[in-house]
Amino acid sequence: MVFRLDQFPSIANQFMAELRSTEIQTDKMRFRRNLERMGEILSYEVSKHLPHHEVEVETPLGISSIQVPKESLVICSILRAGIPLHYGILNFFDHADNAFVAAYRAHHKDGSFEISLNYLTCPELDGKVLLMADSMLATGSSVEKALEAMAEFGTPSQIYLISVIASSDAIERMQRLYPHVHIFVGAVDDELTAKSYIVPGLGDAGDLAFGKKMQE
Repeated sequence: MVFRLDQFPSIANQFMAELRSTEIQTDKMRFRRNLERMGEILSYEVSKHLPHHEVEVETPLGISSIQVPKESLVICSILRAGIPLHYGILNFFDHADNAFVAAYRAHHKDGSFEISLNYLTCPELDGKVLLMADSMLATGSSVEKALEAMAEFGTPSQIYLISVIASSDAIERMQRLYPHVHIFVGAVDDELTAKSYIVPGLGDAGDLAFGKKMQE
């Protein structure tokens, strides 16, 4: 399934407008907070689809039966732009375990690139729900590489991909390669540049959140 937050009117549209705005996104603290907010809102939407079970909670005046998420979760973010989004997800799923992947584009002189992974830390995944956090899903290559690398840690019961903005090309690629993965995004943009940047997108989320990186 693909869930698009931009198809419904909500306060999330305000946060998305601020994330995209060249004027407002110069405030790094606000930019990070808005990524975090999107993580929180998308996590709430994901929570509606998770398996739940009933527990009894003792209150000062009696017993209350409440439906709560049933399975253990693991949140995995792709560094560095995924960090604020990761915190937003963790704010809602605060009992989850955590995984981190360092992935980057290794550019070639002809303008092409490949995704390289140079760090991965991950707990056991067998039988757990995996929440993959990638702020900008341009081509889907980073997520593909991450899922391939994480296979050695077990097989999740379900996988949810959470992204703020995705390209339609990346959505189609994920659906083709991983039809069992549930995709939750803030918005979908139709265009990619020759260098695979999303248009209109919002720019480089990692740079906007944490400052420009050294050029390779």
